[in-house]
Formats: sequence, structure tokens, C-alpha cells
Amino acid sequence: MISDNNKALAQWAMDFALKNGCQAARVNLYAQSNTSFDLRDAKMDSLQQASENGLSLALYVDGRYGSYSTNRLDKKELETFIKNGIESTRYLAEDLARVLPDPSRYYKGGQPDLQLSDSKFESIQPDDKVVLAKSMADEVMGKDDRIVSVESSWGDGEYANYRLASNGFEGESHSTWYSMSASVSIKGEGEARPASYWYESSIYFDKLIKENIGQKALERVLQKLGQKKIKSGKYTMVVDPMNSSRLISPLMGALNGSSLQQKNSFLLNKLNEKVGSNKLTLLDEPHLIGARGARYFDGEGVATKRAPIFENGVLKTYFIDTYYAKKMGVEPTISGASLLVLQPGSKNLEGLIGGVRNGILITGFNGGNCNGTTGDFSYGIEGFLIENGRLTTPIYEMNITGNMLTLWNSLVETGNDARLTSSWRIPSLVFEGVDFSGL
Repeated sequence: MISDNNKALAQWAMDFALKNGCQAARVNLYAQSNTSFDLRDAKMDSLQQASENGLSLALYVDGRYGSYSTNRLDKKELETFIKNGIESTRYLAEDLARVLPDPSRYYKGGQPDLQLSDSKFESIQPDDKVVLAKSMADEVMGKDDRIVSVESSWGDGEYANYRLASNGFEGESHSTWYSMSASVSIKGEGEARPASYWYESSIYFDKLIKENIGQKALERVLQKLGQKKIKSGKYTMVVDPMNSSRLISPLMGALNGSSLQQKNSFLLNKLNEKVGSNKLTLLDEPHLIGARGARYFDGEGVATKRAPIFENGVLKTYFIDTYYAKKMGVEPTISGASLLVLQPGSKNLEGLIGGVRNGILITGFNGGNCNGTTGDFSYGIEGFLIENGRLTTPIYEMNITGNMLTLWNSLVETGNDARLTSSWRIPSLVFEGVDFSGL
């Protein structure tokens, strides 16, 4: 948490900047800490603990803009730091698009606690974290003679910030997180060493799933034995909820103000146009209580709100902050999405697979990219051949190619199995007629 003394320091820093040549200023005071333990074959491999307090300043000086940060939170040192920042900013090129948001758009407070912070965070002992990391390896070690290595990890973190803007914004947030993950590598055919993983995460320690993580990683990698390429062609593509966000990412990137302003977005000039199938309904749900990604304001202090991004395939909004709105001569929206929720269907992954006659289930992406300007993509994949509703041959070293607009127009079904611990709640997805290249 940010102490009252440090909040007062942030207010002083902003006032000092205004008295020494700034026409406007924004201050972000933050405190963060994190811990990670990495074990290899149930033995400690690495340990990291870090904590940091810092202050960042956005200075608006004579039509110019500069951004500076420091972790020296001493008034005397900050005086010199701020004065130097102001003088440095005067040497920068004029940029009249750099302004603070209209104060009417700021979050004004008064909403319920989003419950993003675990009060138990400080009380969990390092020894207990190590025990949990080791427990994942213990679930796997000795269970199969083909196991080559087992990696297990614990991670946690706490983040708090306090933001001020000279034209009337004040806001504070505090969040915690925990994660456990396991990766298992086994001896396959010849020199092959297939590997797979599983992870769980949570805002709260008591809600963190702490069992069967290693076991699931082992089960997933054993399913890969006998991987091979299959015949190239068009297949129905099913993507599991561990990997479905990979296909949402290019869409979100194409909606950003920076991409739009620089004209390297395949969704440029497509607002209120149908760009995907009727199954593509994606919402930004920033006010879900106890959900990772929830927030009442963005990095500028602008109030968030529930909003459709795609509605039955129709593009409903862009993410344009104050700066890019000024550059483009359009109305600003918000700097970025908070918590993505793709409208679910009625089936889980098993149910979706059961409805596919000839397809491929993707359980991992191995490299590749998407061209942000054209939407053309090529990704390496691994997974399983689906024949008459059943998983048969494990596959690897195949590629999918196509265009994002064509792909999302071929979306025919969504699952009901999104990972609710993620800020991107994207379930399993089913696309028709995707190009796969293999043999």
C-alpha cells in the first residue's frame, strides 16, 4: 500500500513542478514487490525476490512533453530531479497533441472496492512457497521412466500505485497475484524430447488451485508421444482455452490508437462494419469484482466503463487515448482494454471436439507472426488430429496460414471454458476451413 507520507510527497512533487515552469503535470507513485522460486527436478534452481518504490512524472512544458522516473524519494533529490526534467523537456520538439485528458472524463471515485488485493499476502512464508513449488514436482517425479526433467515454479507479486494529475485527477489501486506452474519433458522417439506444461493463478492465496498441476503437465506431455505431420489441407480448427488468446491478440493490437494513427492496422476505417462472424462478441468488462484486469481508471485516469468491442462480428470501438485522439482529430475513448470477455457458447472443449468430423485441435503455438497492417498470419502449431469427434494422431511441426479477417469470419462456435483467472477470458474456439500445411 502507498503510505500517507508518500501520497503527500507525490502531491508536493506535482506542486513543485507547477511552480517551476510546468503548465501541467501528472504523477504516478508506485510500490511493487515479487518473489519467484524455480525448481528443477524438485531441487532449487533459482530464487528471486525484488521490491521497488518509485515515482514517475509526466511534464508538460511550453507545448513540449517529457516523461521521467526515479526511485530516489527524497525531497532534496526530487527538487533537482524535477528541475532537470523541466529543463530537459524544453529542449524537446514541440508536440501540441501532448495534453492531459478533459477533466470530465476522469474517474471521480465512489465505486465499490474491486477486491483485487489479498490481505494475507505479507503473511505467507517463503518456506511455504518452496513447499508448494516442490509439491508440483513430487506429483510427477518417478511416475514414468521416460521423464527427462521436471521444472516447477512459484511466483507472487503485489503492486500499488497512486496517481495525480494537475487538472483534477486522484486515484489509487492495489493488487496481488499468485501463480504455480509445472513443465515436464519426456524422452520421445529418437531424439525427440516433447514437453508440456500446466499452470494455475489467482488474486487470492486461498483460492489458488495448488494440486494436480504437475500431474496435468505430465498427462499433457504423454499425449504427445508419437507426434507427426499429417497431410496438408483445409481443416476445422479447434483452439483450446490455454491458447485461444493468441488469436485475439492481433485483433486487439489492430484497435490501438498508435496502430491506427500510423496506418498499420488491418482494422483501420472499419468502425461499425462487420469484420467477423456472428459468434464474435467481445466485451470489455472492467468492473467485475475480484477479477484480474478489473479497474476503474486507465493510466491517464480516464474512467473505464463496460463496452462492446465486437458485437455479433461488428466492430464497435477503438482504443484511442488523449494523445492519439489529438493526433488523429477524433474523439478519445480509453487507452486500452481492461478485462476481455468473449461471449461463451454452451459446450466445453470435449463437447466442441465431439462435433467435429475432420479437424485439428491446437494445444500449442510454436512461433510465427501476424502482419499488423494486412492481417496476414503464419503460426507454427502442435495438437491432435480430430476424426469423427475423437482425438487420434498427435501432430507437430505444422503451420496455419491465412488472414485475420477471413479467420474471424469463419468462427462457428465458442466454448464455455474460459480460464476465469485471466484478464482475457477467451474460451475454446472453432473455425471452419483453416489452411494447415504439413506433408
